[in-house]
Amino acid sequence: MQYIVTFFWSFLLVSMLNYVVSSVLNVDFNFLNGAIISLAFSVLVFVIAAVIPNESTPEFEAEQH
Repeated sequence: MQYIVTFFWSFLLVSMLNYVVSSVLNVDFNFLNGAIISLAFSVLVFVIAAVIPNESTPEFEAEQH
């Protein structure tokens, strides 16, 4: 489920950014480019989430006790 939601928000935000930037630069809006970039952005988010450790640091655990 997290993959679907991440792709949905990535697609929505990148498409919106693509539309705004193409309007500001006065070039044609290309929907397919935004979809491809959002897919790459989603994969990048998944890779970053996999690389970041999930455990807490020893200093944080010492503060909790």
